[in-house]
Amino acid sequence: MATEAPRRFYKTAAATDANGVLLDARNLNTPGGARFAAPTRALAEAVAREWDAQVERIAPATMPLTQLAFAAIDWTPKTRDQLTTYVAAYVETDLICHRADAPAALVERQARHWDPLVAWARETHGLELPVVTGIIAAPADPQMRERVAAHIAALDDFALTALSQAAGLSGSAVIALALLDGQLDAEAAFTAGALDPLWSLEKWGEDAEARAKLDTQRAEFQNIARFVAALAAPE
Repeated sequence: MATEAPRRFYKTAAATDANGVLLDARNLNTPGGARFAAPTRALAEAVAREWDAQVERIAPATMPLTQLAFAAIDWTPKTRDQLTTYVAAYVETDLICHRADAPAALVERQARHWDPLVAWARETHGLELPVVTGIIAAPADPQMRERVAAHIAALDDFALTALSQAAGLSGSAVIALALLDGQLDAEAAFTAGALDPLWSLEKWGEDAEARAKLDTQRAEFQNIARFVAALAAPE
C-alpha cells in the first residue's frame, strides 16, 4: 500500500541569512538529519520557494532542487569516490563519441551537435576523446580518464551531485561537464543527450511511451540546469 504524503505542517518557508531554510521557526533538515544549508543564497531561496509552494500535502516529486540539495548533503560526501569513478568511466563510453554509420541524415546530425562538444572538451579540459563508429568502448588514453577524475575530485559536493546526475541522464561526461560549465543550457544538453531517440521519433513517427520518456528527460535537464544556475549565482 502506498504511503500517503505528509501534510504540510508549516505556514511559511523562507531562506535564512545563513542560507538555510526556516519552516515557520523550525530549521529545515535533510532526510539524513543534517541541518539544510546551501552554498549560495540563490539556492536557499529556490529551495524555500519549493517548500512554500506545497499545498495540503508535501510532494517531494514537485521539489527537484530540494531533492538535489538533499542528495548533495546526505549522500554525495559518502560516495565521492564512487561518483568520480562513475563519471570518469564515460571517457570510454561517452555518448558523443559513438556514432552511427548510417543513415546519412543521422550521421550529419550527430556530427553537427556532437563535434563541437568533442572540440570543446579538448580545448577546455584537455580531453582527447576518440570518436568511433558503433557501441564498442573507445580505446581512450588512460591519462584522459585520470584527467577527468582529477577535475571531478576538485568539485564540491553540490557541483558533483549535479555533474553525476547529468552524466547519468545523458550518457555523457562531456555533456554533463558542458552543462555544469555553462557551455550548454538545458535545452541544448537535452538535444545532445537525446539526439538518437529524437531522430527516431522524427523518422518513424510519434510513440506515446517514447515521447513521455523524452519529456521526463527534458524536465530533468531543466531541473539540473536550474540547480547549476543557483550554485553559480553571485552572492
